[in-house]
Amino acid sequence: MAKRRSSRPHPPADPHQQREAEKYLNPISSREFILDTLTKYRAPISFDELATLLALTDESDLIALQRRLLAMVRDGQLVRNRNEAFCVVNQSDLITGRVIGHPEGFGFVRPDEGGDDLYLYAKEMRTLFHGDRVIVRVNCRDRRGRLEGAVVDILERNTHSIVGRLAQESGVGFVMPDNKRLTHDIVIPSDRLAGATHGQIVVAEITDQPTSRTPPIGRIVEVLGDHMAAGMETSIAIRTHELPVEWPDAVLAEIATLSAEVPETAKDGRVDLRQLPLVTIDGADARDFDDAVYCEKKPKGWKLLVCIADVSAYVRPDTALDAEAQTRGNSVYFPDRVIPMLPELLSNGLCSLNPQVDRLCMTAELYINAEGKVTRTRFYEAVMCSQARLTYDQVGAMLIDGDGELCAQHAALLPHLHQLYQLYQVLHTARMARGAIDFDTVETKFEFNAQGRIAAIVPVVRHDAHRLIEECMLVANVAAARQFIRKRIPALFRIHDAPREDKLTDLREFLAQLALRLPGEAKPTAADYAQLLVEVQDRPDRRMIQTVLLRSMQQAMYSAENLGHFGLAFEAYTHFTSPIRRYPDLIVHRLIKHLLIDGTAATSPYALNKLHHISEHCSGTERRADEATRDAEGWLKCEFMQDKLGQQFDGTITSVNSFGLFVELDAVFVDGLVHITTLDNDYYHFDPIGYRLHGERTGKVYRLGDRLRVQVAAVNLDDHKIDFVPVVKPHTKRQPAPASHPRPAPAPRPVPTASPAPAASAASKKAKARKRRRKRKSTPATDSE
Repeated sequence: MAKRRSSRPHPPADPHQQREAEKYLNPISSREFILDTLTKYRAPISFDELATLLALTDESDLIALQRRLLAMVRDGQLVRNRNEAFCVVNQSDLITGRVIGHPEGFGFVRPDEGGDDLYLYAKEMRTLFHGDRVIVRVNCRDRRGRLEGAVVDILERNTHSIVGRLAQESGVGFVMPDNKRLTHDIVIPSDRLAGATHGQIVVAEITDQPTSRTPPIGRIVEVLGDHMAAGMETSIAIRTHELPVEWPDAVLAEIATLSAEVPETAKDGRVDLRQLPLVTIDGADARDFDDAVYCEKKPKGWKLLVCIADVSAYVRPDTALDAEAQTRGNSVYFPDRVIPMLPELLSNGLCSLNPQVDRLCMTAELYINAEGKVTRTRFYEAVMCSQARLTYDQVGAMLIDGDGELCAQHAALLPHLHQLYQLYQVLHTARMARGAIDFDTVETKFEFNAQGRIAAIVPVVRHDAHRLIEECMLVANVAAARQFIRKRIPALFRIHDAPREDKLTDLREFLAQLALRLPGEAKPTAADYAQLLVEVQDRPDRRMIQTVLLRSMQQAMYSAENLGHFGLAFEAYTHFTSPIRRYPDLIVHRLIKHLLIDGTAATSPYALNKLHHISEHCSGTERRADEATRDAEGWLKCEFMQDKLGQQFDGTITSVNSFGLFVELDAVFVDGLVHITTLDNDYYHFDPIGYRLHGERTGKVYRLGDRLRVQVAAVNLDDHKIDFVPVVKPHTKRQPAPASHPRPAPAPRPVPTASPAPAASAASKKAKARKRRRKRKSTPATDSE
């Protein structure tokens, strides 16, 4: 008798079944297979129907499927409609992305898969905060050609607390966010004020997210203090960008077992470098010392040792300390304090290469020939003892200025420092020959008084001592990247992609207006950029050209895929030299140690997909740190300028927009806005290619890099804005606009017969002025204007 066939469906085999079995104890259908199944179904499908299609009946399988579907909805792969049915996000109609808020109330969605941003009207932004992750439907294109979107679903809320000033009306509080991209005021009921008073800076936790009908509601969880209190700018930036400050209890428990000194057992099996005159060279205000260097002359060149603190010896994978370090991603350096990636016991103690104490390190031993080429590389674990903690200025004084007192004080180290300086000159020459781009930018630092108030903004003077250490770090980073390429092991790279085609088109149009040309045709290299910088170094507009070149380039980031470093002209580059303050460097150290035990890609502790996740996360934390420090610095600059209202300064136009000019002041290194309405009484047209505003009637041109004298008109501490107005030159008289129709000539004034010449001269001047105005109106502006 033939067996009766079961009516249970038999779905096709999941091609990713083996992978899922390796990852999960109770594997179910992969995301790819679920998406393929839903695509073929061609309609929204309920949970029960999908489980039937996938032949899942066991309770544990159903629970796992439910979790997977919710995760796919969260990640924007699926959308769940009002009937609780699931359907695939059609990328042609529905787009998943991150919200970018605008201070004016509207916003944009940046698609996860790349492409053009979608515009969101203020009405769509009522339910959203900046940073939320959403699914939007593409509606149409507006008159400006922008894609318009409508929110279908909110996948992930990004804002859970905000920092701002508290205002009170009729017993109800409103927190106005300090972050101007957050346009919702948070309603605080009277019983949730936690003792905060009107005008104070507070942290509010959002308990109810905004809807189309109701504003966000929250409660006060922390009172930071009064407005304009010393150090308030950093506290606001920390809370606004949600930077981790406190150490979790699990981390504190782990470091409690560490001693202040390196145990003898930890030194076993390492190369002993304690007798070498290794030194650290850092800024005068540095507190943690990542790197130490030593140079020795050889018959065919030099041997360079770059010793880096061995953080991986203390921060082990799958520990609370490692998890917290990855969450932070990097240390954040504010003008008045540092938020470290690692606890102080490590960052300033065990992992800091302090002088005259034993420290564990990872060493890059590099042999470099007379042409600056690395001929041999070796990495190994070592133990070292720094012989001196030197500053850039001290090294510069000894090597460049020949300071007798310092040279006598460090006589034992001086021969090796001179050899290091010789090596630097060879490496620098090789860098120029390679075509690396070297922009001439000015860095600044803040100086504070005893009360914690900003006293001055001063430039940081860079000299050869800074560049010496920079070249040593570059050559070590390149050596590490080449190790990964040679061994064909997945790794983290620091990439800087080539400029985009649209940026290059705009750049070439700008240069053409100056009778300049960027070499390299369709795909210019860093050497082509460097060549152009050399060509314009004696031009008065070189700073403007350098700024435009810089803006045409992309931002450097971390990646598991090696795309090279365009700006430094390296085919492969990574970060190996700062594991105290950068998590990617710690990963690189672990991978190098894996290679030291003859590890392979198959046995690597970091699979490619995991490296992709770490690279994206660390690139994000780097951007977060930049934004936080920029906010704090903007606040400090406004505070510094508050007592300078009405004062006049000379400055340089650093940015040109349709609404005005940004000018950086020479003496104080602060920039502010000259709004277009404060310029000469004229209609100004914005030229985005030429980076200039052109007056329609007067022909006056304001261009990037031009010099301008301005007066401080207003300082808004809350908005981090400084407003300037241009200073009108004395004894200048504005000429009236030419009339479109001739006016009747005025009655002639009686002229004394004894002095006809002045009258004739005045009439002649008026005629010439009319002629000049007519010519100016009909002639288009040129760069010579």
